[in-house]
Formats: sequence, structure tokens, C-alpha cells
Amino acid sequence: MQVVVQTENLRMEFSLGLGRGRMVALDDLTLQVESGEVFGVLGPNGSGKTTAMKVLTGLCAPTSGSAWVLGQPVGNVSVKNEIGFLPEHPYFYEYLTAEEFLRFYARLFRRGGLVLSKRVDELLELVGLTRQRRTRLQHFSKGMLQRIGIAQALINDPRLVLLDEPMSGLDPVGRREVRDIILQLRDQGKTVFFNSHILPDVEMICDRVAILMEGRLLAMGPVRELVGSISVRSVEVELESVSSTEIAVVERMAEKVVVMKNYLIAVLPDMASVDEILRLANVHGWRLRAMTPRRASLEEIFLQEVSKHHHEIR
Repeated sequence: MQVVVQTENLRMEFSLGLGRGRMVALDDLTLQVESGEVFGVLGPNGSGKTTAMKVLTGLCAPTSGSAWVLGQPVGNVSVKNEIGFLPEHPYFYEYLTAEEFLRFYARLFRRGGLVLSKRVDELLELVGLTRQRRTRLQHFSKGMLQRIGIAQALINDPRLVLLDEPMSGLDPVGRREVRDIILQLRDQGKTVFFNSHILPDVEMICDRVAILMEGRLLAMGPVRELVGSISVRSVEVELESVSSTEIAVVERMAEKVVVMKNYLIAVLPDMASVDEILRLANVHGWRLRAMTPRRASLEEIFLQEVSKHHHEIR
């Protein structure tokens, strides 16, 4: 696979002002992003996610270390036509319609004519805004603005798409729409590099993720590998027809028991406990309503890595 984004020992420092020292935003960051994958960078606010993206787009120069995009050093003008970028807080010319907005940005890439008209049609369809093509952006919702922003980042048909917090501030419907767009971009063979602190969305769509904390890379790898493809932490069992005197039997085996109106939920620590519950259900006449394995989530891995980092620096 072709390496599209690469950093080696990347360090970024900012001066805090006269006599206040310097802040390290990126600390020895080394990573690679391969062609055609969706790569997510996770981290709390202030972890260095946006700084890393600004370095990759050439908006700021690193203090030390190296970075390459599409095989060229960052800032190389020859690769700018191959990159699409949506910042975390984009500015929109609200008096423009969706179509006018895309045509305005297309002129930055010297695109025009029938080819541009076709591209605008394709992008409006991709982001679900064909019916709003002549609507001014001042009438767009937050989710619609985010989608037209993504369309703007794709106007030059880039090989690499950089999205800074593309789901921030969106409701569940808006987040789903952006997720679907990112998956469509992957299906088209594009490489998507995006930052986020919304872990469930990252877990759903990313091929690989990197976890940043205070500018340092804490973990990196495929989501399945980090989470554990067969890592069952516990099993949640729902049972009906358990009498009030029999609840204590379940409680002795379970990590947690929640008694509902007509059934109970028991969280069991291992498969041996599940086997025993099923045996008892047969003996006592309990009815098995549902059984759900609970696997480790990306959120658990993230919190574990962050907790480990805080422990190490104490």
C-alpha cells in the first residue's frame, strides 16, 4: 500500500509569551496513513489533533521532525491540488447559494466550464443537498453547513481529504450523514484523515486510529486490534419468570443485577457463569429473553490509555 501521510519525530512548540516559557503541542509524533483508508485521530481538547492537521496542510511549520503528504514534504505546492481540507471552524459566505459557494472555491483551483458543472452536480448529490442548490447558506442548518463544507473540500477531486472535527456539534442525524459521506469517499478510493473526540463515530467508520494525549502518541492500530476482535468483557442476560426469592441466586453469580417490572438483567463475568445461569434457568423454569456479549469498546481503550498516561507522568 502507498503511504499517503507520514510523520517522523514531529515536534511543535508554541511560545506562551514573554517569560512564560513554551508549550509543546506535538511531542515526537510518528505515524503513517496508507492509501484508501479512513484514519482517525482521537484525543481530548488540547491533545494536538488540530496542530497535527495544520502541519500537514502547511499552515504552520514544525519546530523539528519531518512530515510528508503524498510523497512530498509538507507545504510542497505541487501536491496542494491533491488535498481537500475542512477546518474545525470553517467560514461560510452566507449570502452565497450552495452552488455559488462551490463554484467560488472551484475558481481557486482554476476549474470551470462543463467539467465544473458536472462536478458541482456530483458533489451536491453526494452530500444530499441537490434540492438546496439555490438556497443561501444563511438558511442552512449546522448539519447542512457541515455537508456543504465537505463538498467544498472535495471540489478539486482530491486524493487525500483532511477533516478537522467534522462531527463536532452535530445531532445524531447530522453525525450519521457525515459518517455516510466519509464511507462513500473510502468506497471511491480516497484517503480520509480526520480528527475527532466522538469515539463511537470513529469506531464505526475508521480502519485505523491513533490516540493522542498532550501531543504524544499513546496508541495506534486497527480498531479491531486495539479493541480485541474476540475480547468479550462480560455477557448481559435478560431473564423472565425469576421469583423474588430466586433473585439472590442470580446475584451471587452476576457482577450486576437490574430488576425490571417483568424481567431482570444480569451482567455475568464469563462464559462459565453463563453456562451455570442457563442450567439454573432450565431447573427453575426461567425464560431466557436475550443474551448479549459485551465487548471492549474504543471508548474503554481510550480511557484506559489516557489513565495510563496520567499515571506515568505523576
